[in-house]
Amino acid sequence: MSTVTVLDAAGKKSGTVDLPAEVFEVQVNVPLIHQVVVAQLAAARQGTHATKTRAEVSGGGAKPYRQKGTGRARQGSIRAPQFTGGGIVHGPQPRDYSQRTPKKMKAAALRGALSDRASHGRVHVVTGFVDGDAPSTKAALKALQSLTERRSVLVVVERGDELTVKSLRNAPQVHLLVADQLNTYDVLCADDIVFTKGALDAFLGGGEQAAEEGTK
Repeated sequence: MSTVTVLDAAGKKSGTVDLPAEVFEVQVNVPLIHQVVVAQLAAARQGTHATKTRAEVSGGGAKPYRQKGTGRARQGSIRAPQFTGGGIVHGPQPRDYSQRTPKKMKAAALRGALSDRASHGRVHVVTGFVDGDAPSTKAALKALQSLTERRSVLVVVERGDELTVKSLRNAPQVHLLVADQLNTYDVLCADDIVFTKGALDAFLGGGEQAAEEGTK
């Protein structure tokens, strides 16, 4: 079990918190993480692409010229695939790209991604980003810079934390997620992971149960 320093909005030490070994110190299974990420990206595809076959394009009702005597190849319609404006052969049609991924696989992949970030010291915990009750992007970014200066940061907040959301939602280098929406892809896309203390407690509250299920 590793220990992380908890900082306040001013960048000062506010305490420490233990990161459970069953979530933040597991062996990283790269093939599993790859499979889960591929499935997640596939599920995000709309699958609404479509092309028209020769039966669906307009025109071409009459035979363009007689069958014999012209010296040209016989044709039945100017909307056949070989003609400009004709139908498309074997073109894409609407389909569902989603893949079935068991919950245990998703949980194990997330634990592996978090463990990879934690092993490199890229998991941080803060009590908050802003002092007071008024949102402030300037103050929140200043607090964030005291933690990391990397280009991409994932900030995990607890549900209902409107103060942090309003303070950081317009920052281009910050991606905000609620604790129960934390996923493998967003963890891998971020250079650093910053939890608010409340978000970490909320995540571990459900994460411990997922960890237990993943070992059964």
